[in-house]
Amino acid sequence: MSLTSMKSERVAANAAELIGRTPLLELTRTGAGSRLLLKLEQFNPTGSTKVRMASEMILAAERSGALKPGGTIVEPTSGNTGTGLALVAIERGYRFIAVVDHHASKDKLRAMQAMGAHLVVVGGNGEGPSTVERRRVAGEIARDTGAFWPDQHHNPNNNAGYATLAAELLEDLAGDIDYLVGAVGTGGTLCGTVRALRERGSAVTSIGVEPKGSIIFGGPGGKYWQTGAGAPAGFTVGPNVVHALIDEGVTVCDMDAFTTARVVARRTGLLVGGTAGAAIFIALKRLAVVEPGSTMVVLVCDAGEKYLDTLYDDDWLRERGLLNEPAHQRLHRLLAAFEESRRLAAIDHARTGT
Repeated sequence: MSLTSMKSERVAANAAELIGRTPLLELTRTGAGSRLLLKLEQFNPTGSTKVRMASEMILAAERSGALKPGGTIVEPTSGNTGTGLALVAIERGYRFIAVVDHHASKDKLRAMQAMGAHLVVVGGNGEGPSTVERRRVAGEIARDTGAFWPDQHHNPNNNAGYATLAAELLEDLAGDIDYLVGAVGTGGTLCGTVRALRERGSAVTSIGVEPKGSIIFGGPGGKYWQTGAGAPAGFTVGPNVVHALIDEGVTVCDMDAFTTARVVARRTGLLVGGTAGAAIFIALKRLAVVEPGSTMVVLVCDAGEKYLDTLYDDDWLRERGLLNEPAHQRLHRLLAAFEESRRLAAIDHARTGT
């Protein structure tokens, strides 16, 4: 028997077959046995979790007849949904129009163009997201051209696209997830995952994280530099943000979000996005006070390589007053304290046997 006949090949026929099965990484744990795990969604094609729901929205539109063969898709996007839709459009034979603004990461815009998307740019100089204007222009394009607008903020298949993510978490862990922490944004990633987890019997507690200045949890809108999450003043939050599925909602300032992402990069060699940094910041603060033996998972929504000219650029941060070395040192000390708590727990266990 030849060597080839003894093996079964594992070769994907297209990029969509590579969606999912992303890894879990333990970032840290405490002496009390609580651990913080990162669900590394940047290992999806396009480097983002949003490709999961982009695929689901388009497949559902095909099944319903809302999207015809050879048709056009239009969507307002800050980039990650756009690259996901661009991938699906390539594979399934559609034209894709992305309505964007200059608040988005330049590399996300370049990536969509490289994948053949047509960009329609709205808004001003990038000082804040033009979310309302993007939606208005996308609606006009859909109305005038007959293009299919998935409308990620209102499309229930956005949330449904994360059922696979929930299944992966439960399959990869020996027990339940005690806490799930993630950015809210359109609501799909966090709320869709939480719903699917609870439908499978999980008793997970969910913590939704937004940029300080987002109106999703109430309060006045303000300026923020985190992209891919947040809702600015004047924006109507869509029904995919299901507050009943978010046990606690918190906001994180840009400095803490970006500092955390940079510290994670220095300690693990992995680059994560700014909204992931915000979620990890909250998780690190909570890890010391949760019940002993808890499992806390952070949804890392995208890769940090898209932000090398922003949150990973010292000059860009300095210009905006966001580079703070003491904040970096505080986080390093917190992680060192977790390491020390494990060392002391091991000594105690060796001494007492308990």
